[in-house]
Amino acid sequence: MEKRIIPDQIKDKSLSQDKSVGPLPAKRIHPTFSKLKLFLGALAFSFFAKGLSGSYVKSISTQIERRFEIPSSLLGIIDGSFEIGNLMVMILVSYLGPKVHRPKVIAVGCLIMSLGTFLSVMPHFLMGRYNYERISVSINNSSTSLSACSPTLSLHPSASDDMEAAEELKDSECEKTANSYLWMFVLMGNLLRGIGEAPVIPLGISYIDDFAKEENSAFYIGMVRTTGMVGPTLGYLLGAFCASLWVDIGSVDLDNITINPKDTRWVGAWWIGFLICGIVNFLSSLPIWFFPHSLPKEEEKRNTEELNISSVTAQVDHSAVEPQSQPKLKFSKAVKDFLPTLKKLLGNPTFLVFLLLTIFQYNSLVALGTYEPKFMEQQFNVSLSNAIFLIGVILFPTAILGMFLGGFITKKFKLLVTGMAKFSCITFIISYLLSLLYFMSDCEVLQVAGLTVSYSGIKQSASPKASLIASCNSDCNCMLNQWDPVCGDNGITYMTACFAGCKSSTGSGKNMIFHNCSCMDIQSSGLSNFSAVLGQCQRESCTNKFPYFLVLLTAYAFILSAVSTPTYVIIFRIVSPDLKSFAVGTETLIGRLLGGLPAPIYFGALIDQTCLKWGTKSCGGSGSCRVYDTKAFRNVYLGFISGLRTVCCFLYIVLFILIKKQFGPDSKDVKNTDVPCEKESASVCTKETFPSAKTVADHEVTCM
Repeated sequence: MEKRIIPDQIKDKSLSQDKSVGPLPAKRIHPTFSKLKLFLGALAFSFFAKGLSGSYVKSISTQIERRFEIPSSLLGIIDGSFEIGNLMVMILVSYLGPKVHRPKVIAVGCLIMSLGTFLSVMPHFLMGRYNYERISVSINNSSTSLSACSPTLSLHPSASDDMEAAEELKDSECEKTANSYLWMFVLMGNLLRGIGEAPVIPLGISYIDDFAKEENSAFYIGMVRTTGMVGPTLGYLLGAFCASLWVDIGSVDLDNITINPKDTRWVGAWWIGFLICGIVNFLSSLPIWFFPHSLPKEEEKRNTEELNISSVTAQVDHSAVEPQSQPKLKFSKAVKDFLPTLKKLLGNPTFLVFLLLTIFQYNSLVALGTYEPKFMEQQFNVSLSNAIFLIGVILFPTAILGMFLGGFITKKFKLLVTGMAKFSCITFIISYLLSLLYFMSDCEVLQVAGLTVSYSGIKQSASPKASLIASCNSDCNCMLNQWDPVCGDNGITYMTACFAGCKSSTGSGKNMIFHNCSCMDIQSSGLSNFSAVLGQCQRESCTNKFPYFLVLLTAYAFILSAVSTPTYVIIFRIVSPDLKSFAVGTETLIGRLLGGLPAPIYFGALIDQTCLKWGTKSCGGSGSCRVYDTKAFRNVYLGFISGLRTVCCFLYIVLFILIKKQFGPDSKDVKNTDVPCEKESASVCTKETFPSAKTVADHEVTCM
């Protein structure tokens, strides 16, 4: 008599006896969810690496501007090359990404970022040592005979011959330098970094959203983005450290350097950080390379055991179960479907408003990240390295807490798309009102004789065309294009010791003190020595206001970053599931094209208009700016950022109204609003998904 086999016995026997059957689904019960967690960790490392290199480049942008002696507008073009790289591949990666192996595409992107970072460091090894502007002084035999003001310098034939030879040498150097655009290496490196970063965000975030529970998706994304924010934090700290080191450290005697990090001619060791970032980007590509094309969705874990039993039964009946294979991509079909897919996406009015919001947000945030250290340096009289350090130590950790709070609130209160839109709108408006207090951080303009004040100490309208020659220095033969500032005992900064009319000096290097400065005699105020020291005068009142500004900026960063996670998740809820990755890529593309790319350029051009004194290259010609009209700088910089945020407030309100109208105040999210349900024909609506996507949650597809 044949022995009957019950299902439990089938399960036990098949697991232990049937060797012909391939890997059993039972082995996937526990690793299923852990693989998603491992992917979260690997993706967070990729976010960390890209954040590290991206924030480092932002933090040392002013160092690059000074090292290559370029204006802020050209620096904006170099910064914008990153966005150009993104634009070149973003749409293609976002559209084709879900149809190919997403983890491997992300890994290749990390390798390209590493290559771009290493390319950016090449100019340091191709350029000579950095020679900053220094005044020429006449040297006699005595120890106290260094004179900046030399009335008889032009009367000595030997001195005249030396100057003529120097001019010829400068001309030859200028011809060589004019044809040597080594900053192009940094531009091309940024371009490659942009190409490499393109797949990380859209493919990584959509991969998580595909295989995580909907209530966990926002929390997971928030965790990844929050962990990734450690990268920008360390990037700014690395930038601060490198900015405090001399650019040619190890190859020059630092005792001969007469300037300090507070000087606008100071250039830090910008190249060291690039080497570190390149190594980290390379390492981040390794773990993510080994993840599969797709993972089972988290909801499937509950029913895994039942599925395993039925699967084993089918195997005993010799019904072979083939493992899911990676779908083959038909390029011609993908290209043919591109325009209809784009039309479907842009036909969503809610998504269009979200795009506009992204554009204005990008403009304000990119400008803030690029020029905030320079603004703090010029406005509050702090060194660039200290400004970068404070941003890394205070602002980014605060932003991390804010992003985590936003994700936590979304998960804790189980906010649906309407709730997330309401929360984002209210929180952003609060941060906007707080940012208006920035205009209270007023600071006096640096008093520079001949530029912002007269030689008698009377304030005058700041102008780069002001008269620099006065009766006290008219016989000193001063070079009008030089910038080697000294601070007089009267609290006024002079462009050089020559313009101060200084006849003698003591000491050497950073400790040099100039004496008998005739231009200080115009407003003596009881002074008798008329001496000056190297460097521009400190503005104590500005320095005292800096802590209040920092507190305000920290509060603003915390509130604004809380909006980040729920706002980002909204994009997944207002488009159909098959368009999620494409929507993220389109949003990133448009944001970078109309925000990230032009913002550094036009903000840099506007900031250049506030420059009072341009530096001079060793071969002649205009270099980077040395002195800004801080009042005009503040009005232009903060004014344009506030204007952009005003538009963002209006768009947040419109977005909330549209989402509330589309989804209702309390209704569940319905991701696909383009495919209506027909109760007469079917009780369940199926949705088109991209090949790697699993079945969506029941409440998203069931018709009521």
